[in-house]
Formats: sequence, structure tokens, C-alpha cells
Amino acid sequence: MLASPPCTGDTPGVNEPLVYLASASPRRRELLAQIGVQHSVHPVSLEETALPGEAPADYVRRLAGDKAARGWQELSPEAGTIVLGADTAVVADGAILGKPAGPDEAAGMLAALSGRRHEVFSAVSGVAADRRETLLSRSAVTFRDLTAGEIRRYVATGEPLDKAGAYGIQGLAAVFVADLAGSYSGVMGLPLFETAALLASLGLNVIGTPA
Repeated sequence: MLASPPCTGDTPGVNEPLVYLASASPRRRELLAQIGVQHSVHPVSLEETALPGEAPADYVRRLAGDKAARGWQELSPEAGTIVLGADTAVVADGAILGKPAGPDEAAGMLAALSGRRHEVFSAVSGVAADRRETLLSRSAVTFRDLTAGEIRRYVATGEPLDKAGAYGIQGLAAVFVADLAGSYSGVMGLPLFETAALLASLGLNVIGTPA
């Protein structure tokens, strides 16, 4: 699969690394562009099932690392390139809530999150020619009580159907969030604090990271 043309962001200098994002997520593309990282997209396909007994933090770290490594393997890039992988999991009562299979499952997930606190684990991994690094963000999100009607109307919009945990904090579900302790961008799918730190460690400094 060919990588897409570079996305929005400041044009890199001559000696700055070229960045590939091993994800088709438009939210992750928007977040990278938000911090001025020009990048190309090279989605990869992996089995995204947790291993038996695998903790949520280990699960997202593994998948983020595997996505970055698969992207690097498929691209066979030149030196001076960074391939980023990311993964996010919504966790309630220790169970990972993936993307719902349909409207009924989405409604069930939202009912389970109603009036309660849940966790969101988001990992970002980077592979360069001589190293690999993965960083993790952990956030706590509290939903207010949701009525059956609210859940039904939200599911009918279609927004929850392609999102882990059946909601997008950056979309209509923002009105459900009573409290957030942690990373807003991490809940969206790409923790920018950790992403900037990781890129800096691999040779690409963005605004807000030490040179």
C-alpha cells in the first residue's frame, strides 16, 4: 500500500525526519497536524484482540508498537524516518470496550458508562532506524447519568459506531463528560504530550519540547 501525500503541518527542514503515521484515523491525523508535524499516512492491518490475561495498558502498548513496527517493515524507509503507531482502549470494570458491532452494542456500552467513571489508555510508539520507543497515557473520564432517550438519539447519529467505547469526546458525546482527569488528546486517540516527547527522543523537536 502506498503512503498518502504529506498531511498538513509546517514543512520540515532539510535535516528533519520524515514522519509516517501507521493509522487511517482522521482524528490522529488532525492531532499530529495540530502540533505542526508534517506526515504521510500508511495504514496497517493487525489483529486487535487482547491476549488472555493481558492488562489494558500492556494491550495498547503492544498494539501501538506492533503497528509502528509493521509500518516500518512495509515501508522499508530510509534513515531519518520515523514511523508512528498508536492505540487507544476504553476500559470499564477492567474490561476493554472496543468498537461496537452495531447500534445495540453501542447502546449497551453507553448504558454501562452512564453515571460512572471509566479509564482510557492511549499509547504511542515510534520506530526509527536505530531505536523503538513507546509511551503511555492514562486518563479517567466520568460520564453524567444518561437517559435511555439520550443514548438512543446519540446512537442514531452514527457517531458511536466506529469509536472505541462507543463515543467520541471531540464530538457530540462531549456533553456527556462531567469530568476528565488526564489527556483530552489521549482520549481522542493520540496523547500529544507523549507524542511530542517521543518524537523529540527520536530526533524531531516540535513546539514545547526541549531542543
